[in-house]
Amino acid sequence: MQEKHNQKGARLVIDILLSFLKISPITFGGGYAMIPAIEREIVGNRKWLNESEMSDVLSISGSAPGGIGINAATFIGYRLYGIRGSIAAVVGMTLPTFLIIFVLGLFFSYFNDNEKVNAAFKGIQIAIIALVSYAAYKMAKTSIYDKSTFFTLIITLFLLIYLKVPPMIVIVAGGFAGILIMKVKTHLGFIKNVTIDQKSNEQYKYTDYYMGDGI
Repeated sequence: MQEKHNQKGARLVIDILLSFLKISPITFGGGYAMIPAIEREIVGNRKWLNESEMSDVLSISGSAPGGIGINAATFIGYRLYGIRGSIAAVVGMTLPTFLIIFVLGLFFSYFNDNEKVNAAFKGIQIAIIALVSYAAYKMAKTSIYDKSTFFTLIITLFLLIYLKVPPMIVIVAGGFAGILIMKVKTHLGFIKNVTIDQKSNEQYKYTDYYMGDGI
């Protein structure tokens, strides 16, 4: 029985490694541009996480120091198979890009002034903007679901764009705002009870959430 368990664990580690090896080299722009590819592989193809769990992973990854792509890989790998899963995910995410950037760095000085290469980079930049926008849209689908979360988004954008508040302060303030909003909703009866989804063991679902138009 123990041997079979070990074989299953080793296979999962290999699958994690292969999945992130596949994601990394095809994703231009890094960071948030990786999110659609990660979500497609982890949620759509492998079905290791559901959309709500993936949204939580991305929220934590975006608020933690470091790149969101590496952070997400670390969290996902750990969620699937502990430290060994994290190591496999991080190696899979970093190794291909390291090799590609290393090779490009060797030859960059030779084609840096090439008009066609510069034009190609301009096109890639536009594609990266589209990927980041798509990632924001996917996160918004599970994060913005009532008036309070929508107004939190508006206030956050105002702080970032017009008042130039440092992102770290906005993230911390957003965390406190979320706690405050949850307490207010619970006090007013907008959240009546909390149950645990036995399938995910850790995924919390809020029932009877909406009353009227929601706040």
